[in-house]
Amino acid sequence: MQEGSVFRDGALLHVGPSRNRPFRGGVPSGVIHSVRTGFRPPTRASVSRSVLRLLCTTSLLIGGSSQASGQGSSGGWNAASVLELLNRARDLRQSVSVDPDFTSYRADGQGYVYFFVDRPDSVEQVLMKVDQVALDVYWRAPNSTRQHIAGLRDEEVLPTSIRYHLDHLTVVQDDFGDFIRLGDGDEVEAVLHPVGPDAADVYDYQLVDSLSLSYAAGTQEVRVYEVRVRPKDFGAAGFVGTLYLDRDRAAIVRMNFSFTPASYVDPYLDYIRISMDNSLWMGTYWLPYQQEIEIRRETPLLDFMAGSVIRSRFDIRGYEFNTTLSDALFAGRTVTSASVAERERFPFERGLFDDLEEQGGLAPSPTMAQVRSQIREVVDDQVMSGLAPVRFHLGAMSDIARYNRAEGLFLGGGSTFRLKGDVVARALAGYSIGRRRASGGVTLTGEADGVVPVLDAYWDDMGDIGGHPGTTRLENTISSASGSRDFLDPFFRRGARITFGSPDGGRFSASLRWEEHLSARDVVSDGPETEFRPVRSIHEGSLAAIDLSTHLGLPYGGHAGITTTGGRLGDRNFASLLVSTEWTIDPDSDAWSAFVSAAGGITNTEAPAQTLYLLGGRHTLPGHGYRSFVGNAYWLVRAEATLPVWPPYLGIRGFLAAGATHLGGVDLPADWIARDSYGVKGSAGLGLSIGWDAMRFDVGRAVWGTGWEVVFSAAPRFRAWL
Repeated sequence: MQEGSVFRDGALLHVGPSRNRPFRGGVPSGVIHSVRTGFRPPTRASVSRSVLRLLCTTSLLIGGSSQASGQGSSGGWNAASVLELLNRARDLRQSVSVDPDFTSYRADGQGYVYFFVDRPDSVEQVLMKVDQVALDVYWRAPNSTRQHIAGLRDEEVLPTSIRYHLDHLTVVQDDFGDFIRLGDGDEVEAVLHPVGPDAADVYDYQLVDSLSLSYAAGTQEVRVYEVRVRPKDFGAAGFVGTLYLDRDRAAIVRMNFSFTPASYVDPYLDYIRISMDNSLWMGTYWLPYQQEIEIRRETPLLDFMAGSVIRSRFDIRGYEFNTTLSDALFAGRTVTSASVAERERFPFERGLFDDLEEQGGLAPSPTMAQVRSQIREVVDDQVMSGLAPVRFHLGAMSDIARYNRAEGLFLGGGSTFRLKGDVVARALAGYSIGRRRASGGVTLTGEADGVVPVLDAYWDDMGDIGGHPGTTRLENTISSASGSRDFLDPFFRRGARITFGSPDGGRFSASLRWEEHLSARDVVSDGPETEFRPVRSIHEGSLAAIDLSTHLGLPYGGHAGITTTGGRLGDRNFASLLVSTEWTIDPDSDAWSAFVSAAGGITNTEAPAQTLYLLGGRHTLPGHGYRSFVGNAYWLVRAEATLPVWPPYLGIRGFLAAGATHLGGVDLPADWIARDSYGVKGSAGLGLSIGWDAMRFDVGRAVWGTGWEVVFSAAPRFRAWL
């Protein structure tokens, strides 16, 4: 993937390792230590509004109608007091450049730039590349700026040809000036700053709050005003977000903002979100301290539940004021670079992956979450994505075509519709040639402050019994069509589900489900003339259930997922608890890496057969019979280690697994060929890691058993797209 032009003074990418040096200047005494950050708690009104939008959209989709009522804008917009405040801010921006007591500064800037691929419905994100940057930053009155790239190193975790625009590797020194430009004009071009000339003719302003912010290690406070900004015309290019202005001087303390869709030059852009914090120096001057930006793209014509994201975070420290800066320093280009050798030798004080470990992975930071929340408060029902309102949609590659013994050959496709406000509708439909039946579903996704409601309706959606997926649907298609090995245990669901989750893709969620469960026993690909194993029957009937899930961080970089379910199917009441944990060990080492996971679950003896746990074979206990162990309780521990042989193309893998099931008093369907494990079962094996660990080829041997198994599979991080 390529993005625009790259700085051409030498190769800024792939410059190799460097050594450590302290970050000169440390933390400035003028930095703000507390400000309202993170998610604002979801209010009852905000959640109700988002659910109401989903229900109104559902009514429209099935032929109903809705009528909107209410005021066109919130009270307090463009009050005389807020316009006077903005005039003061505009005057101050002009006066600083001619202040005789403030003639120049130099500072150090250091930061990280990440490039990754994400699914909007998942916490799992795939890191492609990370860059670490060190800058020398200069300013001289009245408006001369210069930045020098003193250090730069990167690592490709997966192959990519991305090249960054120069302003993604540098910092903003003047709060963007009068006009905001990003990506050398390829992303955003000439959007008027809300404190720019004649901005009051373009924007609406609302004074929201007056806050006290602490700084100087919490020993002093400054009062700031929180001002919302929106364009008068959402169909034009414009700034959308929040300004924090110093109450005494109206200086910009912080900006959290995005842009209207018309602002985006690149049709691939979904959104750009920016947060900029300034620090107070000499009791008078607010200068850059911390800056974060998130840029997300998708293909203009296809919604494949995947987006590429650039996320950067820069800190600016070590200010030195009124130093003598030569005219030669400001001659030529505003950004220069050290030689490749000098950049390689730069003594970074932190490791290339340290920031990821401290932030807990690639999930949006609390600051970016706050930006998202504040923008929603400003725009109300306006569409903020730059993507086309109607696109083709695929949740996975197997939505186009797949083959299994329950559906035979299945062909399908879908569309995405971006509706009023924050509601997105995704529809999928297809036809099973083997069953001679159609199936499909619609998903409506909204957004409230701190919570995302999702409404799903589906007809003959195919589920898989067992808890641990044995394969993806695409891999299963290949194995079913070529070798009569179908690793699914299918059944069908008809019903609806409403879910309330966190906007970071699933840190927490609560779901209510109403479903009809149907057996897949009447399939054409299952009978004496086929080599497929028999389809397992299920306990059929109407289901009502509630699911609660959360994802937590663990010590040493681990993660945990906890899911509880309670419900009733027919005359069966059931409840279950499922816990999974995982740790990745030394992921940035060129010598080796390891992965450890542990999972366990328990449900009561009345639980329907389709909610029981199955172990054995690929991805659980290789070498044992596939899904030959069943229980209403289970545990499974797996450990893997990879030693690069020809990095990143080939590595040698070793793995161990141990687990057990317990089947106590459960009424299994008569046709199930499965049993209690009767104690611990294990597996061990060796394999190959192929192409950036995208594919795996493993050979496993049963421990406390006699079987062997060969498994060729995609790495877990890619399975959702298959």
